[in-house]
Amino acid sequence: MGYQRQDPVIPPQRDLDDRETLVSEHEYKEKTCQSAALFNVVNSIIGSGIIDFSLVLLIKGGALSGTDTYQSLVNKTFGFPGYILLSVLQFLYPFIAMISYNIIAGDTLSKVFQRIPGVDPENMFIGRHFIIGLSTVTFTLPLSLYRNIAKLGKVSLISTGLTTLILGIVMARAISLGPHIPKTEDAWVFAKPNAIQAVGVMSFAFICHHNSFLVYSSLEEPTVAKWSRLIHMSIVISVFICIFFATCGYLTFTGFTQGDLFENYCRNDDLVTFGRFCYGVTVILTYPMECFVTREVIANVLFGGNLSSVFHIVVTVMVITVATLVSLLIDCLGIVLELNGVLCATPLIFIIPSACYLKLSEEPRTHSDKIMSYVMLPIGAAVMVFGFVMAITNPQDCTHGQEMFYCFPDNFSLTNTSESHIQQTTQLSIVNISILQ
Repeated sequence: MGYQRQDPVIPPQRDLDDRETLVSEHEYKEKTCQSAALFNVVNSIIGSGIIDFSLVLLIKGGALSGTDTYQSLVNKTFGFPGYILLSVLQFLYPFIAMISYNIIAGDTLSKVFQRIPGVDPENMFIGRHFIIGLSTVTFTLPLSLYRNIAKLGKVSLISTGLTTLILGIVMARAISLGPHIPKTEDAWVFAKPNAIQAVGVMSFAFICHHNSFLVYSSLEEPTVAKWSRLIHMSIVISVFICIFFATCGYLTFTGFTQGDLFENYCRNDDLVTFGRFCYGVTVILTYPMECFVTREVIANVLFGGNLSSVFHIVVTVMVITVATLVSLLIDCLGIVLELNGVLCATPLIFIIPSACYLKLSEEPRTHSDKIMSYVMLPIGAAVMVFGFVMAITNPQDCTHGQEMFYCFPDNFSLTNTSESHIQQTTQLSIVNISILQ
């Protein structure tokens, strides 16, 4: 059936407007230009992945329902239970992403500081815990205290530029280092039985739905057509970057590839050390995008959508403090990405936008948008169920903080490679002297 306008199931003050919540009446007049919004989207996609068809579907659903937040869209479509479910998912995804970003920043930058001449590798001031705390107080907290997401446009531009530098480094090492890394058995098999676990991780990477309405509302005279053009430009940039990262990384390390690609490189590689530094900065600059959403959800559910200046600071500090404490206790990135992908990202990407559009749209069933929605919804449900089961029953190995076997000239005990692979590793040890130092 077609959509019939109706009163909100929850009180009107909870049918919230991003512009009222994040931007004061004066600040809202300072709309970001389309290019700034582009870099906000690209930053969210690269920090958290590639955008897809459902983003356009999400904005179309908002237009059909007359809403301009993800939560109010689901509230209008499925009522209060749907609103609560979405709020939980929309809080958990960016919150867990904040935790993962802290883990990445701590792991990555600690290796950078260990390469400083004369620095003791055991020094507590270059340890991951200290770095997470320092980056939080110095960078992520101040940036997260902004009320207007448009002000992150320049930050996102810097992050995107650094990502390009990182890509160049990964490509260079694929050429210089890749031929000397022993290839794993069945390295070129396209998919194995546990491939659905990868879908969960990719779902984590593909999503920026949780902050799409925030970026959409920051456009000057936002329309679905303008949003579509913005998304297509973002996809072109992001797909190019992500494909090259994935291809170069896997061609270099094949089955030895870690959840955090920089865990694969040897610590005495100075070029990669510079790449690690750029990567750590990129992650830190992406972090505030996620904090904006977690704060928005709390404001919507608990404070009727309006946070005073005091509560804005209090909520931000509390969210970041909890995320920081959790990230100090967890040091394995793979399981964090998998579970966040299958339990939070999958429904936010595939299930909810499709379900909302199918209920709201009056288009015939043969319309392309409806056909895609009918396809995405069951796929999302299957990935969510089977991905969760496989993530629990087949957890990925985590080599956090360990040097890979090919970084040690005389150590072959860390891998189950064949005799021919060991010979290759011996050759690699010699090559390391000239390539990595």
